[in-house]
Amino acid sequence: MANPDIDILICGAGAAGLTLAIDLARRGVSFRLIEKRETPFDGSRGKGVQPRSQEVFEDLGVLDKLMARGGLYPPQRHYRPDGGFTDRLMSDPVPASPAEPYHWALMVPQFLTEAVLRDRLAELGGVVEFGCELTAFTQDDEGVTANLMGPRGPETVRARYLIGADGGRSFVRRALGIGFPGKTLGVRAIGADVAVTGLDREVWHEWNDGDMARQVGLGPLPGTDLFQFQAPIPLEGEVDLSVAGLNAILTARSGRDDIRITAVHWASAFTMSARLADRYREGRVFLCGDAAHVHPPTGGQGLNTSVQDAYNLGWKLSARLSGAPDAVLDSYEAERRPVAAEVLGLSGRLLDAAKQGESKRGREVSQLDLSYRGGALAHDTRGGALAAGDRAPDAPVIGAAGQPVRLFELFKGPHWTLLLGGSATAPAARKGLSIHRVGGDIQDRAGCLADAYALGSDEAILVRPDGYVGAVLASAAAAGLDGYLARVGLELSPSI
Repeated sequence: MANPDIDILICGAGAAGLTLAIDLARRGVSFRLIEKRETPFDGSRGKGVQPRSQEVFEDLGVLDKLMARGGLYPPQRHYRPDGGFTDRLMSDPVPASPAEPYHWALMVPQFLTEAVLRDRLAELGGVVEFGCELTAFTQDDEGVTANLMGPRGPETVRARYLIGADGGRSFVRRALGIGFPGKTLGVRAIGADVAVTGLDREVWHEWNDGDMARQVGLGPLPGTDLFQFQAPIPLEGEVDLSVAGLNAILTARSGRDDIRITAVHWASAFTMSARLADRYREGRVFLCGDAAHVHPPTGGQGLNTSVQDAYNLGWKLSARLSGAPDAVLDSYEAERRPVAAEVLGLSGRLLDAAKQGESKRGREVSQLDLSYRGGALAHDTRGGALAAGDRAPDAPVIGAAGQPVRLFELFKGPHWTLLLGGSATAPAARKGLSIHRVGGDIQDRAGCLADAYALGSDEAILVRPDGYVGAVLASAAAAGLDGYLARVGLELSPSI
């Protein structure tokens, strides 16, 4: 069989595909990112970026640009039939902490998020191939042969792995025959990005909460002069998504004739579903993002779960290509599929609450508490509040040269990070492993690292490239570190 042309072929250039491509690009992994659309998606469908995803985007080098393009969710203004209203926040204020620096959901229209990700990919030398469609593929023990149809006509490409990040109607998933069980949720709705006159941009405007026949909302989209129009509609029948059609719904449901939609930038009528793929892997082909799971839009979980799928998969593909055991790739489904199942349940509960007019969100939507405890890559010989598989907290520390630095800055990049207690034995140096000693090159003067990690003087904590704790080692088991590092592909270099 011919040698592969590339390491990875990514089918689908939404948020998941772009995140994966960025992660692979910064690792020096060869890939192609194809998208059958002729042009980028131009809607705001996935607009909420939760705190955990903000941490991911910080690592990928795009968070500041997303913050600059987006904004926080505004208060919701709920209008009463008498014309009065009540303003309330979507979630209760929660202060940032040293361990959790991001505590508010960020609102960025999806088309702006994807534009920022494309720019970052370009900085790393990557490109999206628009108008290029995967039409067929086969696989064997050594790779995948894919047939593409693009601007230059038909093409055959050979890759070591194929990633289906091609959405809820995934061609890759269907070609593999992977089941996608679930259900429709009895709600059909309009989502549209529209230009509006007669309405201020300081709040998210809502009428008839809890009445699925009459509810309508208009919310300002940061980084644009547009509003997002939301309204449930009957499950059956045609729907008019024109300016005239949306204005008719708005006027009838709001009782206001002073608010006018003047242009429709993007519009979609969709039936809400909850579905989860039976499996995420078939040989050398993987599903990622909406190709593996679809959610109702409540709680802003879909895009975030998809981005974190890609963030989990990227370093594992790179590790496997560098010689790690195939079991590292198997851990992708083992870790991410239960997360998707949990998130589907949460999204469903939030949808049920929304039907009753309750839109308040709690910590559960932040995705900060997701954990891979007990998984194949979680090695823990200490026990305690912070365990292997948990998200690795942030903390401010001081470098030996006297400059302040955050742990997240030390974690940033494609490497693993080992935190050593003051008297713990350091392992031999390895490519892809960054080692820091508390009381050595970093000082915990504020005690925040101790609060978050409870790191004993002869203990060690290993943080994975995706910001989760891989191993927690008590002094009696410190020798087990070498075995764990080998198991995840961090072998000693030949020169050592």
